[in-house]
Formats: sequence, C-alpha cells, structure tokens
Amino acid sequence: MTNNLKEINDVQIIINQILPLIDEAENKFRSARNWGFFDILGGGFITDLIKHSKLGAASDIMNRINYLLHDLQRELKEVVIPTDFSMNTASFSTFADFVFDGILADVYMQSKIMTSMEQIRELRSRLLILRDKLTELSRRT
Repeated sequence: MTNNLKEINDVQIIINQILPLIDEAENKFRSARNWGFFDILGGGFITDLIKHSKLGAASDIMNRINYLLHDLQRELKEVVIPTDFSMNTASFSTFADFVFDGILADVYMQSKIMTSMEQIRELRSRLLILRDKLTELSRRT
C-alpha cells in the first residue's frame, strides 16, 4: 500500500509541475493570438516579430511540458496520455507569415494559434481529471 501511495504522490507532483506551465503557455498563445488579430487588421513586420516572439516563448514552454508528460507517462505506464502538444513554429507557415505578410498567411497562422490554445486547454482538462482521480484513489488506500 505504501509503495502505491508513493507512486500516486510522484504522479501528482509531476501534474502539479505541468499545470502552471500550461497556464504560462496559454498566456503566451493568448498574447500571440491578440497580436495575430492586430496583424490581420494590417499589422506589419514589427507585429509579426512580436507575434512570433510570443509563439517562440510558447514553444519553449511546450517543450518543457512535453518533457514532463513523458515523465508522467513513465510513472503511469498503463495510462495513455497524448504527449505531443507542441506547435511547430519553424515551418513554412512562419516563413509565409513574414514573406507573404498578407491576409491569407495571417489568418492561417491565427488558426494554428487557436488550435494550439484548444490543445493546451484539453491537456489541462485531462490532467485535472487525472489529478482528481488520483486524489480519490489515494484516499481509499
């Protein structure tokens, strides 16, 4: 029983490390989204730089989250948790956003940001459910 409580505690520690990172990433995505709206309305090169700076910061945070998710999967072994919640910002869409800086590239980039925000919110939801279930399990043990 004691070993099981330790494993549950280890998983909860990892979840509690991930949740603040999720909030931080969501804030960066939200900021990038806001700059993206400005860009669609006629921003420009400076707006693109700021937006992609925010996306770069979000990407760095997502890399840390992915690392912790792999640790979490290792601890849970039998539970499948998607661990690829990263946005590929070094792609053609980033290039197109700078070079072709037009409404189509801006709208496409905005859709990628919105998808990333949806994914991060889904991850938060799943982790909160998992944490609640583990808390309930630890009370029973």
